[in-house]
Amino acid sequence: MELLDKLHWRYATKKMDPSRAVPADKVERIIEAARLAPTSSGLQPYEILLVTNQDIKKRIAEVAWNQQQVVDGSHLLVFAAWDDYTAERINHMFDLTNDIRGFKNEGWENYRQMLLSTYPQRGAEVNFSHTARQAFLGLGAALIAAAFEEVDSVPMEGFDPAAVDDILGLRARGLKSVALLPLGYRADEGDWLKDLPKVRRPREQFVTEVA
Repeated sequence: MELLDKLHWRYATKKMDPSRAVPADKVERIIEAARLAPTSSGLQPYEILLVTNQDIKKRIAEVAWNQQQVVDGSHLLVFAAWDDYTAERINHMFDLTNDIRGFKNEGWENYRQMLLSTYPQRGAEVNFSHTARQAFLGLGAALIAAAFEEVDSVPMEGFDPAAVDDILGLRARGLKSVALLPLGYRADEGDWLKDLPKVRRPREQFVTEVA
């Protein structure tokens, strides 16, 4: 029930208090939740950029419809997905798994070869669509973790990805920005949404039980 209470508490914060910074340990736990999120085949095909430089945040805000939470939040998480699946990226994750677990498994190695023979050949557009969806799994985990830490946040797709990619130098790293997540604390005044009730469809309109 504690987690559900925190999810009722959270909302897409419209105005953050620039004088209040999120403690570093809370930020790290939010990032760790995103790192631990599940991804297809365990490939973890995205990265997070943690932005605290105020000048860079201002530049990003300018290409994000001037949403001030980007600037007023003490931390900005940028979720950036792989631009493509390559043999190098796939092999890195499979090798990492073998290194951490300390052994090789025939079924796992066969699965590696199956991905190598299919994913890189599908094309960058199809693959980026897939990696972006995986990044949103991490975004969801970060949102829930932020609520649990009683840190305010607001997920954003309303920005110019190409411009953000330029600002952060993502193309050279084979990454594309897909979502922004400012972290901070709600302002006492100026947020029209702060005291309004949360609106969600009732369970009977949201869940279909198939017995």
